[in-house]
Amino acid sequence: MRNIANLFGRSPFSALQKHMEEVMKCCEGVKTLFEALKQGDQARVESIAKEISENEHKADLIKNDIRNHIPKSLFMPVDRGDLLEILAIQDGIADRAEDVGVLLSLRPMQIPPILIEDLDQFLDRVYETTAKTHLVIQELDELLETTFGGAEAEKVKNMIDDICLAEHEADLAQQSLFKKLLELESELSYLPFILWMRLFETVGDIANRAERLANRIRILLILD
Repeated sequence: MRNIANLFGRSPFSALQKHMEEVMKCCEGVKTLFEALKQGDQARVESIAKEISENEHKADLIKNDIRNHIPKSLFMPVDRGDLLEILAIQDGIADRAEDVGVLLSLRPMQIPPILIEDLDQFLDRVYETTAKTHLVIQELDELLETTFGGAEAEKVKNMIDDICLAEHEADLAQQSLFKKLLELESELSYLPFILWMRLFETVGDIANRAERLANRIRILLILD
């Protein structure tokens, strides 16, 4: 693995961006998980869950390396504590993606047909939220060059507004899923019902944490 200290030498954000790349691999795995589930391929579900776990572990290694090597003084308009907080939020996104894989590995599950359309929309909005947040993290170097101001800052603020909208749409899709799931309460046995509830909550928390990450970047812009 590339030395994190060298990444900090190039840019204080390069290590965070490297970590976020692994986080996004976990999020991409969540979409693939549900595609395998729709196809009824439990072996593939468990294989993808293992891949997500491996990517989460890679993200953890980078996280730990960052914490061990982050300079105590960065001589820049971003506090060391801010960077560590951003890192912690990114880490939480990967953790929740791994949790989805664990839940889907517990037992074979079938998606009730009434849920499929709303579930697809929900997964799309959640992934959209995380992907757009990834783009914001990629803009950090440009923000640094402009000292977190000017046209670049306005551009990123607009990107964050789009993230908040995507997360709101994910919330609406999640609410629709919960409503339809409750309509199936008498048809599903207890364990599948509880697992679906837990799954929707866990997937939704991926978008919640992505929005939180974006808003944490917004605070950097406001404080500038």
